[in-house]
Amino acid sequence: MGGMDRLQKILLIALVSTSAGAWVVSQAFQADMMNAMAAPQSALSVSLFVAVWTAGMAAMMFPAISPVVLLYNRLAKNSDSNATLLVEGGKGPYSVKMVLFIGCYLAVWALTGLVLLLGWSLLLNSAIAATGLSSIIYGSILVAAGAYQFSPLKAKCLGYCESPMSFFMRRWRNGTLGAVTMGTYHGLYCLGCCWSYFLLMVALGWMDILWMALFAGIIFGEKMWSRGIWIARAAGIGLAIAGGIAALGMIDISGYGAMTSDQGMQEPSSMQDRMEDSGMQDQMSDGGMDM
Repeated sequence: MGGMDRLQKILLIALVSTSAGAWVVSQAFQADMMNAMAAPQSALSVSLFVAVWTAGMAAMMFPAISPVVLLYNRLAKNSDSNATLLVEGGKGPYSVKMVLFIGCYLAVWALTGLVLLLGWSLLLNSAIAATGLSSIIYGSILVAAGAYQFSPLKAKCLGYCESPMSFFMRRWRNGTLGAVTMGTYHGLYCLGCCWSYFLLMVALGWMDILWMALFAGIIFGEKMWSRGIWIARAAGIGLAIAGGIAALGMIDISGYGAMTSDQGMQEPSSMQDRMEDSGMQDQMSDGGMDM
């Protein structure tokens, strides 16, 4: 932190602290989130999902976007004095600009969560119920997510995420409206980088803390390392291989959030049957001992 001023240190600590708190919130309401994802039948359940989802995005993404936020902090602070070639004036309170920049970034992810929720509930779950081809559908999603890691769009979006200065040189806008515009653009670039990971989390039910931590680590590595594209491609190869194996029915890659209602009803009954069988065996054993 030696190269940062006091305000930037406070901002970095705030980002990390918010991320840590968001991890706690997202895990505390994980069960409620999964229930909402399985049956988004009311505005309350949808709102709960989006709120917890957005907290999860803050938890996973804030550490990775900290260089962008810190650079915007410096550029916005210098805007009034025209201290750099990138900024020319700038209107609006500095603190408001920061809140708008981060808030619009999170708004992009909140809308993404809403789209994924409705897409999962209305399309994917219906397709699985209608066809029964869950292994093929899940495997295809994994293969598609892996293939995307090699796409030009992924490389372009990741390039702007890896180089915050390039992003601001291309997208700089002055004032509070500029903060809204740039926060939205940065959210869209991050979405272009990472949407496939979050599609997997929703579609396959990989919403627990271990999967979140794994994908957060991959995203952090992609954005922080100058050759982060190699991390993305390594992840893509792994996802494609897992998808091919899953499509063949050799492994079950669905999490509990991806379970259909019939499966959800079958598992408790089978567990109950096992408990009853165990109880009968205990009674027979006790009877044998009495004899």
